[in-house]
Amino acid sequence: MKKQLLSLIGIITAISAWAGDYAKYYEALPTQVKAVETVVIPSNEVKLTEVGGIGDGVTLCTEAFEKGISKLTKMGGGRLIVPQGVWLTGPIMLKDNIELHLEKNALVVFSPDKSLFLDKNPNAIRVYPCIRASKRTNIAITGQGILDGNGQQWRPVKRGKMSDVEWNMYKEMGGQVTEKGDLWYPWQMKNGYADIADSPVKQEGMRNDLIRLTDCKNILIEGVTIQNSPRFHLHPCYCENVIIDGVTVRSEWNVQNGDGIDLSDCHQALIINSTVSVGDDGICMKSGQPSKSHAISGVEDVVIQDNTVNHAHGGFVLGSETAAGIRRLIVRHNTFSGTDVGLRFKSGLGRGGKTEALYISDIMMNDIASEAIIFQCDYVNRHAGNDENTPVFTEAEKKWAPNFQNIHISNVICRSCKTGIKASGIEGLNCVHDISINNCTIVYNKTDKQIDEKNAQLQLSNVRLIKGKKP
Repeated sequence: MKKQLLSLIGIITAISAWAGDYAKYYEALPTQVKAVETVVIPSNEVKLTEVGGIGDGVTLCTEAFEKGISKLTKMGGGRLIVPQGVWLTGPIMLKDNIELHLEKNALVVFSPDKSLFLDKNPNAIRVYPCIRASKRTNIAITGQGILDGNGQQWRPVKRGKMSDVEWNMYKEMGGQVTEKGDLWYPWQMKNGYADIADSPVKQEGMRNDLIRLTDCKNILIEGVTIQNSPRFHLHPCYCENVIIDGVTVRSEWNVQNGDGIDLSDCHQALIINSTVSVGDDGICMKSGQPSKSHAISGVEDVVIQDNTVNHAHGGFVLGSETAAGIRRLIVRHNTFSGTDVGLRFKSGLGRGGKTEALYISDIMMNDIASEAIIFQCDYVNRHAGNDENTPVFTEAEKKWAPNFQNIHISNVICRSCKTGIKASGIEGLNCVHDISINNCTIVYNKTDKQIDEKNAQLQLSNVRLIKGKKP
């Protein structure tokens, strides 16, 4: 009895210490933010090898993952351990109280066989994500291993973003090049696996995220490397109490729609100590129009701190969907080095909503290709090969206009960008207002600021915009 009591005290002490580590991220905040709570997984363990998994890079382990998770579920939950090896698999579905733990030198590679990912729901638009969970509580993905989405089997690539060497490597895999020669699709590949749609364009539209968690509560993603996704890499949607700590998210710089960390309509989240280098937005907050299908709506109570973003379309990004609102957001002590844009606020008609109590501070940047800070209200999402379409908005869509307001940016240092600050609204609509930018130093090489003062109201105080030499 005494031994059990000591063990229980040890567990409680460990949990308290863990919670205390996260508590420091909520000290001295400029607005009240609801803190994350510790995610607790039962102590049961099953090794993937115990349920038939073979890590030889050849044997398909989809069934072993299913068996391991099912075995743990019958025990009340626990940790499925993936040891050193190369583990080829189809989609993985997490359940309540399950932790997927990748040991060092564990490499999980998702199969190039697209048929394994077909959704059993005939009305589904996309295939299954590589890892998914829906309406689950207490789920975790941890460890020092790698999750590889095999994204080159799904993504189109643009010729203009490829060197001759890269372009020829893609063509060597098979695929189809458009008549104009400007786009390659992974269609009729030489690997021998069949296509799952009747055209390359339709198949491209079916690709899904590497990790997509929907309507879940109590999520921990810690330590793992998440790479080479078919679409977005890490994408919690309509989730509550999300902790992302010390992950590495990466892809080639020129991959299509390769967002790094996206939170879509999530409440109570912490993103810390992570490194992102991807082909689209780095760390991004999204909020779609409210839906009766989901209990969570809008983005609320998020702290983003001590992260590094290298290549990405934006280091920190809002949008393009902001419809249900983004509230009580803290972004501080982050580094953006080599991104296209530093702080990127983008939305458009049909996608826009209201921001409230956003505080962004102590952001260090260098080698920013375009703007250090930008507010854009005419953003339009276009698929690969469809860049020239002029959008037509209905009157209903026009009611969802961007409303960037109550945003406070301070202590930003940017060494080298094309344009310091850019902001444009929509004529006749109050889309960009009550924005303060204070105590910043931005070294630009072309334009200090481009602000549509009629339709975008920014208050700048002690902002130094310094002309530097062109790179």
